[in-house]
Amino acid sequence: MTEFHYATDADGVATITWDMPGKSMNVMTLDGLNELDAAVDKALADPDVKGIVITSGKRDFAGGMDLNVLGRMKDAAGAEPAQGLFDGIMKIHALFRKIERAGMDPKTLKGGKPIAAALPGTAAGIGLELPLATHRIFVADNPKARLGLPEILVGIFPGAGGTTRLARKLGAMMAAPLLLEGKLQSPKALKAQGVIDEVVAPEELLAKAKEWVLSAKDADLVKPWDAKGYKMPGGAPYSAQGFMTFVGASAMVNGKTQGVYPAAKALLSAVYEGALVPFDQAIRIEARWFTHVMLNPSSAAMIRSLFLNKEALEKGANRPDVPDQSVKKLGVLGAGMMGAGIAYVSANAGIEVVLIDSTQEAADRGKAYTAGILDKGIEKRKVTAEKKDEVLSRITATTDYAALKGVDLIVEAVFEDPKVKAEVTKQAEEAAPEAIFATNTSTLPITLLSEASRHPKEFIGIHFFSPVDKMALVEIIRGKETGDVAVAKALDFVRQIRKTPIVVNDARFFYANRCIIPYINEGVRLVKEGTEPALIENAAKLMGMPLGPLQLVDETSIDLGVKIAKATKAAMGNAYPDGAVDEVLFWMADQGRMGRKSKSGFYDYDEKGKRQGFWAGLADRYPHVEEQPALSDVEHRLMFVQTLEAVRALEEGVLTDIREGDVGAILGWGFAPWSGGPFSWLDMMGAARAVEIADDLTARYGERFAAPQLLRDMAAKGETFYGRFAPAAKAA
Repeated sequence: MTEFHYATDADGVATITWDMPGKSMNVMTLDGLNELDAAVDKALADPDVKGIVITSGKRDFAGGMDLNVLGRMKDAAGAEPAQGLFDGIMKIHALFRKIERAGMDPKTLKGGKPIAAALPGTAAGIGLELPLATHRIFVADNPKARLGLPEILVGIFPGAGGTTRLARKLGAMMAAPLLLEGKLQSPKALKAQGVIDEVVAPEELLAKAKEWVLSAKDADLVKPWDAKGYKMPGGAPYSAQGFMTFVGASAMVNGKTQGVYPAAKALLSAVYEGALVPFDQAIRIEARWFTHVMLNPSSAAMIRSLFLNKEALEKGANRPDVPDQSVKKLGVLGAGMMGAGIAYVSANAGIEVVLIDSTQEAADRGKAYTAGILDKGIEKRKVTAEKKDEVLSRITATTDYAALKGVDLIVEAVFEDPKVKAEVTKQAEEAAPEAIFATNTSTLPITLLSEASRHPKEFIGIHFFSPVDKMALVEIIRGKETGDVAVAKALDFVRQIRKTPIVVNDARFFYANRCIIPYINEGVRLVKEGTEPALIENAAKLMGMPLGPLQLVDETSIDLGVKIAKATKAAMGNAYPDGAVDEVLFWMADQGRMGRKSKSGFYDYDEKGKRQGFWAGLADRYPHVEEQPALSDVEHRLMFVQTLEAVRALEEGVLTDIREGDVGAILGWGFAPWSGGPFSWLDMMGAARAVEIADDLTARYGERFAAPQLLRDMAAKGETFYGRFAPAAKAA
């Protein structure tokens, strides 16, 4: 065995240790499943073995399933991928059911061998589904441990029995948030909910598990759903209480997903239908729904973008081949919200930070931002006072540029003003001439800003999204002169702060903003045309956008939109498409309605900043037309204005990898995660159909919807983006 190791002790306890060679985290593979199966068979067949403990040889238990396993299951069946996947999943169910029944007599439910799970740390996905099949779950009291079933976040649902077992263990109402939200939680939180059994001191983990195994009685091994007279907690679907639970769950799912996430519907169906039949039939139902989801194009696209592609980018898929450039000491120029956020995530990742601002008061305020975040963590018992002191000790707040001596990366985060940026660039490079210099900007061309640098080759753009501590994406921008070492430095830094990078070439607005600004503008343009705001916002949400364009502009602030419009107009001159959007935004700004921050924008807000509904004055200025546009028309306008811009970015060479286009869109501005991103969405639709819709929109609404020539060429050849621009073909 190479992934699972088997040993017995003098007390007759067999320990099966999961320890994948060369990996920091265990993931389930086909070989691993076969090895686990063989180890369980060996222990159950050995008369000297009294019980079994399943544990990990690493600091964590497991990170889930290697999703390539599911692909291999489908491929193994040739022309019948659904049958191959279903059969493969049922083999996992058979193994876990074998663990659950543990050799007991099927009639008397006696004579089985106790099996305990001893988890030293994190257990996610199948890493928790496996323990759920054992008779008792012990988890080390490890502050870094997180447990849960996050499959829903990548477009599938727990398909190795976790859905059925959790619903039967806790009841549908209690299980629903764990299954539908996919959050990883602390051991103590899951113990309080009844998911796991014991939280013990790390040094006592194995001893406690073995102690239980040796003392367990026959009754301790029988799961509630295998016992005679079992009733689901909270009621079965046709009971009065259960009926209300399932009706409420269905409404909750539709409310949160707008009906565009097939995995959520399938999960609910598996729980509902499974609750009506005995357990062994229920897991077959779960397997069929899981197979259904896995073969859905949306789920496949989500898995590809949010798991496979995201992981590839985080591991440096597009990193230049230069030595490690990890940051040892970081300089941050500007201690405003952005600079303070960068300082926090860096110090929290173990990097020494020099935080500079024009006054000591401003610099100290920037450092206090970190203290504030950590204090909230302490309140929620996620951070210790010692951890807070440790992180704060890494941040030096000062006005003195001489403190930059020895830094190997500088991130400038001052005002979006080329003159101010040029001034601090020169000061910083004098103090730290060997450092790579990165500018954090969302709109200004990197090549233009690099003119202030002594070393344009070592000058790069790093676009953080706000708030820095919560946003997962970082956009790295390569200027015309930027060298490979600077790109590698930026990528290695992003890896250190545990965020997802994309690398794009320099152009106004780069990638994310060049796509999201048209989305906001289209929503504002629809207001000018007399479209009801509710129709605009709901159309966006029905397509899977987390925020409608009007809510988004309120969140980012209307005055920022005005500032960007004025700066763009100054840069483009007569080529700037002045018009309806500016009229609305400028008028809103003149009314003092700047968005959530002023508690007044397209929406009204209460004193606490909570949205109260649309501002009535908007309809007075822009009356609603009697004949409102069709919902599908608004949906197409809002989606295509973003998607076509993404294609143009690829066509112009701003994007060089469609994986970055899809992952960047989802993480950067929340582009319909169910779709897998703009390129995946177009592939599902087909290039020919996309061109047809774009041509119709162009004829009715203007050239902003004109299909790029690249898309027309692909339509003519019947190509897909992931066919034409597949990473393997690109690398070749």
